[in-house]
Amino acid sequence: MFLPKKIARLSLRASLCVSFQLSLSMVAALLPQSEALAAKTAKTFVTDDDRFMALRDAAMHDDASAAQEHASALRRYEIRSYVDYYVLRTRIRSASTTEIKEFLILYKGSAIADRLRNDWLLVLAHRGEWDTFDQQYPQFVVADDTQLKCYALLSKAIKQQKVTAEARALLVAPRDYGVGCYTLLTYLSEQGQFSESDLWTQMRMAAENSAMPLALRIAKLLDVAEKDVTQAIDKPAALLKKAPANGKAAHELYLIALGRLAKTDPDEAADTLSQYSAKFSETERAQGWAHIALQAALKLKPEALAYWHRADAATLSQEAYQWRVRTALREGDWAMVKFGIAGMPVALKNEPAWIYWQGRALMEEGKKEEAQALFASIADQFHFYGQLALEERGQKIGVPLTAKPATMEEMAAIAKNENLQRALKFYAMNLRFEGTREWNWELRKMSERQHLVAAELARQNNLLDRMVSTSDRTKAENDFGQRFPTPFNESMYKTTQALGVDMAWVYGLIRQESRFIMNAKSHVGASGLMQLMPATARYVAKKIGMDGFAPNQVNDIETNIVLGTSYLNMVLTDLGGSQALASAAYNAGPGRPRAWRSTLTRPVEGAIFAESIPFSETRGYVKNVLSNATYYAAIFEKKPQSLKARLGVVVPKGMSANDADLP
Repeated sequence: MFLPKKIARLSLRASLCVSFQLSLSMVAALLPQSEALAAKTAKTFVTDDDRFMALRDAAMHDDASAAQEHASALRRYEIRSYVDYYVLRTRIRSASTTEIKEFLILYKGSAIADRLRNDWLLVLAHRGEWDTFDQQYPQFVVADDTQLKCYALLSKAIKQQKVTAEARALLVAPRDYGVGCYTLLTYLSEQGQFSESDLWTQMRMAAENSAMPLALRIAKLLDVAEKDVTQAIDKPAALLKKAPANGKAAHELYLIALGRLAKTDPDEAADTLSQYSAKFSETERAQGWAHIALQAALKLKPEALAYWHRADAATLSQEAYQWRVRTALREGDWAMVKFGIAGMPVALKNEPAWIYWQGRALMEEGKKEEAQALFASIADQFHFYGQLALEERGQKIGVPLTAKPATMEEMAAIAKNENLQRALKFYAMNLRFEGTREWNWELRKMSERQHLVAAELARQNNLLDRMVSTSDRTKAENDFGQRFPTPFNESMYKTTQALGVDMAWVYGLIRQESRFIMNAKSHVGASGLMQLMPATARYVAKKIGMDGFAPNQVNDIETNIVLGTSYLNMVLTDLGGSQALASAAYNAGPGRPRAWRSTLTRPVEGAIFAESIPFSETRGYVKNVLSNATYYAAIFEKKPQSLKARLGVVVPKGMSANDADLP
């Protein structure tokens, strides 16, 4: 069965580009196909590894002839599966089914075969070869491609199956959609499985995420003029100068415009909605307040809570569900915390964060037994919320018993593992993405005991990030020496002692920043163990009187530790000794946590402050750093610790922590 003509015209190349970005282009910028690639192809290669890297570059640029040339010279290369993959990948659209199946059979059970199946499934979906697609999709092991999930639902829908509920659950993150999900939306709309209401829900999410391409596609399905959608999203003030026109589309776009205006001025948006409140139905008003409440919440405005109370009947996005609760936490409205969590989709409600905060809300109601049951369900998990839940159960945070060390026999066996050896080869070539793909692929098959042995193999190969992440997977057998390593202990001790900085906190930060990758470099240019930006490194070097500092010194281990720890100490002092605020400052800059604190109307627990940080990266960062630090402290001091004490209380500027009347 083939796709309808309207759908078949969608670009396969776009689909494949999105797919391939999940592999090669995540680890290297796509260079123009020009002199650079031609020169690389023409040059004399010193080693087969150099030639392999050129083959990889050719595959990234879809240069089939160069890929074939390099592959011909690599017939005996030790990682033959990748040589064959790169060649086949450059002509995936023209390769025969027989050829692809031969590859999948030859390398059955390998990570790269699963990668090729991902690529081929996209081709099959574009062609509308649904019988073959349906045979292959259940064999796709990683199954992390949102487009393919959409195509899988499309295949069901074309076969007259009802997929509305599954599609609603899947289509919640517009930035991940791609061609496959646009196609699914179109088909479900045309076949009546998605109603007008479903499409407007998608339009609202598109506007909330500034996903204009999606919004314009949905506009066509709703028969709404593109210029009207563009005005509502990009120039909301112009639309809001006059009263809303009549009709469903006019009302929806007006409410979307209110949400877009609220990104810059929530108060003006609220005044506008209040002025024209009578023009809207009760449900529409609730939707308008939800748009405004989310933006006010992200700005940490106290008024956001009142807006959320007016939005009870609204359809919310994943982000909005969570920010309704975060706003209530920040303002101490535990009834709204409970109400907000109860209204979340089941998958979201069952995340550890919301299990913990639901327990806290129940405690506020005096429902101790129900609360303790929730805390107990996550208290054995080694993360921020597991630690907090453990403390709610009256216990402190310690280190579990260490599993027995790996034996020589276990190490000898793991060292022979072909997938792990392939991963080690890639790491040695600085191909971290490919190395991690191979490493994680093998971990899927392993027992907890084997995870600990594999983690030891990573340690022996100086891959501390792999050691940490591999050991992190265990639940019953644990080795916190692997999970929380302490390399460069002498330099760290000397520096932290001289500055009077908590060494456990610094290690907790490094574990989050770089996972102990010595030459780690972020996409924004931060370098080294403590991920210092060049300007920050220069500033700190000057401040502490480091004579003759040169930018390339930032990757020297001792220099990086001195500069990073000194900077951390500076922001800690500037922010009144709060590790929560200082951790946020290290990630987002010192001005932002000061601004976030300035919006507080009352003292709040450090956990609530961390939960309500508006930047998702920084929010996760602070939680992880302080969770890590608590475990490091338990290791160093050899006694149980309190994460709550480390988080402390965050108070409005000008108020002392001693003035905070919190338990």
